[in-house]
Amino acid sequence: MGTSSAGKGSATRLLEELIETARRCGITVRREKLLREVGYRARSGACRLKDQTYIILDRDQHPREQLELIAEVLKERSLGQIDLSSSRAHLSLVDSIRRD
Repeated sequence: MGTSSAGKGSATRLLEELIETARRCGITVRREKLLREVGYRARSGACRLKDQTYIILDRDQHPREQLELIAEVLKERSLGQIDLSSSRAHLSLVDSIRRD
């Protein structure tokens, strides 16, 4: 059980760092409690409204799943304007977390 909580802690730290990277890339990241009602199921995801990209994360979702979503959005973006030395390392960590 200790391994699981240690993994969640490292995923949470990595998630915060990737959220900051997304923000530096001009992506608005919001963590919301996504309500579910009969007849539909809200999910985390990325969208574009006018000229702004948003990532909406279900705050009740496991940090690892939130991490994967942000990593996918960042992989699709041109990130040449910012220093990616740490972000590239983060994305490779996400890949290793996915394999676990």
